[in-house]
Amino acid sequence: MSVYETGTNLQKNSGVLITGGSGLIGKRLTASLLSAGYRVSHLSRKRDHSGNIMVFMWDPQKSIIDPDAFEGIDYLIHLAGANIGAKRWTRKRKIEITESRSGSARFLYKTVIDRDIRLKAFISASAAGVYGSVTSMKIFTENDPPAGDFLGSVCKSWEESADLFRIAGIRTVIIRAAVVLEKNDSALSKLMISGRFGFLIKTGNGRQYMPWIHINDLCNIYIKAIEDTGMMGAYNAVAPQHVTHSDFMRSLGRIMSLPVLAIPVPGFVLRLILGEMSEVILKGSRISPEKLINSGYKFFFSELEDSLKNIILG
Repeated sequence: MSVYETGTNLQKNSGVLITGGSGLIGKRLTASLLSAGYRVSHLSRKRDHSGNIMVFMWDPQKSIIDPDAFEGIDYLIHLAGANIGAKRWTRKRKIEITESRSGSARFLYKTVIDRDIRLKAFISASAAGVYGSVTSMKIFTENDPPAGDFLGSVCKSWEESADLFRIAGIRTVIIRAAVVLEKNDSALSKLMISGRFGFLIKTGNGRQYMPWIHINDLCNIYIKAIEDTGMMGAYNAVAPQHVTHSDFMRSLGRIMSLPVLAIPVPGFVLRLILGEMSEVILKGSRISPEKLINSGYKFFFSELEDSLKNIILG
């Protein structure tokens, strides 16, 4: 898959430093950047040099960072954050989820300012969860305020921390990603688990919308955010096709040649198992990518079935 092209090679061979580079998105984005001719390095809590990637140690909680990490760096991409679906949302876990995002961003900001590091841009991950876990007929845009629920507050804090870079005069782009479609270790892979037993399972009433994006498009959007100096502020990284959870599972069933059980997992069961986290699965609204499209981005995967075929069938 080709990466986003601007028609200029001015940024190529620029240095890009990524936090969370070993994660689902970080790995694919690293490969895309290297393919496009960028120099890529990672900030990580582990010393693990891999191939063309230099890995520098950091620990935001202890205010530790390798002094050499920013040498030759033009762009900083902040993907790091505790997995929201890995554990039940206890009070302690909620703090961890928030601080792993906003706290680490504030530490990066302090490091950049204190060391007078001249970045061309700071690009931060965020999530479509900024609009909250709600099912409605509204189509959310970047002009809508953050929701008051947990995910909305996490994203609000996350984006406010990223905004410190903008206030300091550094071009700042925030990528609000929807459910990322990728075959391994992803939300999609979890939806496919029951396929091992010959069927797929819906959750809740199925009427909740499920904003999504192919991982290739998401990586290309990050590259566009590097190369397009006109991009500033928040952008919804969501495919233009709106689908409900039922629509999604029917498409997945067709691609996998598996039936989708008529009886879904009831909402009360998920609430018993997952607690507050269940709302992320049971609710969802439509989100507009119009601002991103108006910036000139063209989706490689705008239709769900094409995306699923590419990911599952190769």
